[in-house]
Formats: sequence, C-alpha cells, structure tokens
Amino acid sequence: MENNDFLTVEQVANILQVHWQTVLNYIKNGKLKAVRLGKGYRIPQKSLDQFVKENQTL
Repeated sequence: MENNDFLTVEQVANILQVHWQTVLNYIKNGKLKAVRLGKGYRIPQKSLDQFVKENQTL
C-alpha cells in the first residue's frame, strides 16, 4: 500500500486483529488519526503506520 491510501475501520481492525469498535475508540480518543466521511471514517495508511510505531513495545 502507498502512504496515500485510506483504509476503512474494518480493514484496520483486521490488520490489528482487534474488534472494529476498538478502532473507533482509538479514533474517538485521539490515538488514531482519521478522516470523517459521512457517517464513517477513513484512516490514512500513514496514520496507521504511526499508530503502530508509537504503540510498539521493545
């Protein structure tokens, strides 16, 4: 995927192996940046990459 690509909440949930509601909670809590389109959200690939980087353990 290119860094300009957008993912749905469901796609991000599948990538992170969490429930889609967890992804919405991340968005609403400001942990994951997203764009609101109508009643849904789109998450830029770059935002997901940053989220993973910031939340990884060493």
